[in-house]
Amino acid sequence: MFATLLNQIPWSVVIFACLTLGLAPFFPEPHIWEKLRMLATGTLSRPIDIFDLLMHAAPFLVAALKLAATLVPVE
Repeated sequence: MFATLLNQIPWSVVIFACLTLGLAPFFPEPHIWEKLRMLATGTLSRPIDIFDLLMHAAPFLVAALKLAATLVPVE
């Protein structure tokens, strides 16, 4: 069921979401990069920062799941 839902989303939409929502704002650096760096250094503690990381990572998670569903088809 979940794989069927992922297959209904075109790759162009997933890539567009990754490039826009996932990487916004572009300057001075992508937000997800800042949040991942905060996570690595242990300073990602405020709830708004955790929520922000989840929102910016969501398109990349969808892309990874869609790729996995494409490479390993479920019958």
